Amino acid sequence: MRELNLDRLRTLLAVADGGSFAAAAQQLALSPPTVTLHVADLESRLGTPLLHRGRPAATPTPAGRLLIDHARRLLAEADALVDAVQRHVAGQGGRVRLGASTGVIVQWLPPVLQQLAAEAPGIDVQLQVLTSADTLAGLAAGRLDLGLVALPQPPRAGVLVQPWRRDPVLAVLPAVWGDLPDSVTPAWLAARPLVLNDAGTHLARLCADWFAQAGLAPAARITLNFNDAVRSLVAAGYGASLLPHDGGPAGLDARLATRPLDPPLWRALGLARRDGPPDALVERVWQLLRAQAG
Repeated sequence: MRELNLDRLRTLLAVADGGSFAAAAQQLALSPPTVTLHVADLESRLGTPLLHRGRPAATPTPAGRLLIDHARRLLAEADALVDAVQRHVAGQGGRVRLGASTGVIVQWLPPVLQQLAAEAPGIDVQLQVLTSADTLAGLAAGRLDLGLVALPQPPRAGVLVQPWRRDPVLAVLPAVWGDLPDSVTPAWLAARPLVLNDAGTHLARLCADWFAQAGLAPAARITLNFNDAVRSLVAAGYGASLLPHDGGPAGLDARLATRPLDPPLWRALGLARRDGPPDALVERVWQLLRAQAG
């Protein structure tokens, strides 16, 4: 049996609700022969009468009542589906899948999510904690719609990456060390115990290059890939670290001190999406992120 036509089902409901083929024709702006054809087509496909064609009203048969009960739910879901797609196309509702590191998600996304909740509560940003490499791979494979990634990145087919923001990397130090320099050099920091990002992160490579330019390659006391955990260990006096300035708790925690680096070091982030014209929903979140970067 071929699929049931939704327009035919709407016609059947209109006849049952209006009590006559003429009432259904008027409600649906169809000719009476068209209404008759729609009902006859359904009955032919299902192999059973669906309406008692009596006077003064047309009433459903038992099979017709069963079909009508299911058709109401089916048509309501179809209407909801059409509405959801239209809202997505208009940039008003739907799901956007975004990949980024934990630190970036915690620090830079809340203002964007807050604005979206106020302006378009129907937009659901689904966050995935990923490395930059995994985010770019997810974009290329169509598993993600947007990403925030560390820069620079090698070109990847099918993925567009634009600079988003640039933040200084700072020395984050235990305040109990006292008598801290005004700025921190690679030599001064390399002589201290270190708590650094693990080797799989872009920040770790960035910091290793900073030390290497001074001819140094210090070994960290411990490596992690979660910046808040790094800060906690630094606050406990376990060691010093290098972290991007992201407005985190370093300025609020009296146990932490921050100092600029000499020479300076910067962490750049990019905004990434699949190449080609984005749909309105992805474009809306993209533009909010661009505006948030300031």
